[in-house]
Amino acid sequence: MTIDDLAHRIAADVAGEGGLAGLHRLSEVIAVLEDRRTAVIDELRRGRYATWEEIGRACGMTRQGATRRWSGKLRARSFGAAAGAYQQGRPGYPLALIGSAVPREARRVLDLGAGTGKLTRLLVDAGLDVVAVEPDEAMRDQLAAAVPRAAVRGGSAERIPLPDGSVDAVVVAQAWHWFDQGTAVPEIARVLAPGGTLSLIWNVRDESEPWAAELGALMHRSAKQTIDTKPVVPAPFGAPERLEIRWEHVTTRTGILDMVASRSYVITLPEAERTRLLADVEHLLDTHPDLAGHEEIAMPYVTRCTRVRL
Repeated sequence: MTIDDLAHRIAADVAGEGGLAGLHRLSEVIAVLEDRRTAVIDELRRGRYATWEEIGRACGMTRQGATRRWSGKLRARSFGAAAGAYQQGRPGYPLALIGSAVPREARRVLDLGAGTGKLTRLLVDAGLDVVAVEPDEAMRDQLAAAVPRAAVRGGSAERIPLPDGSVDAVVVAQAWHWFDQGTAVPEIARVLAPGGTLSLIWNVRDESEPWAAELGALMHRSAKQTIDTKPVVPAPFGAPERLEIRWEHVTTRTGILDMVASRSYVITLPEAERTRLLADVEHLLDTHPDLAGHEEIAMPYVTRCTRVRL
């Protein structure tokens, strides 16, 4: 039996008599297979066992097609390798954010793509019943240890492990740009109660501060990541409400190095290039007149929030 024959036989068995039930089963199996294919590609790229051209040929597409389809997904999967640095180096969020990101009447909140719990902690401390969903196991371990009062679950924006209409609000911090939005938007709408809200949040370094601009230039010299922090959210969500909060995250020299090391475009650099980048960041911290000799460093941020209602 050829691979093609086997694939057709499996598809027929899964689909059964067809109809909506058969379509649902096929969709579930396709999602699992795609997750597994992405994992295999991740293993090949992490170990430098295959080029994008070889991966493209194996998937029946060009090198450019394979790169476009999977390079972003692999960066999204990279955070577990630096979960400790992420927890130590990434900033939290200003307390003033909670009143805007979550409506006063909300009680049960989903923190989707929760990472190590940087926003989850604020939500729990505000007295909310919080479910934190995060796909990466290493990040979930950090989250569970940091915020034991949250209900921590594996899952993704495309497959949320919650019943229909079970939460009053969904918050997404530093993660919306990683989602497959065509799948995630209806899935988020499914778990929200009628009239529920979705809030998309980013911390953005304020590079109007000269030393922060120099740091940003170093971080992006090999790979530039452009994120739309004022996104348009499609139907069934309504018109956006937007908020910006300027604040400072007080950190240390080590904290800044961890922040840099936790960026996806740094995690996925070749080891020699990553080592060189971190050494250059250390040099900036040691020599810049606004940073040298400082035990504490105030990193300026702008937190942006887009809230939409179902």
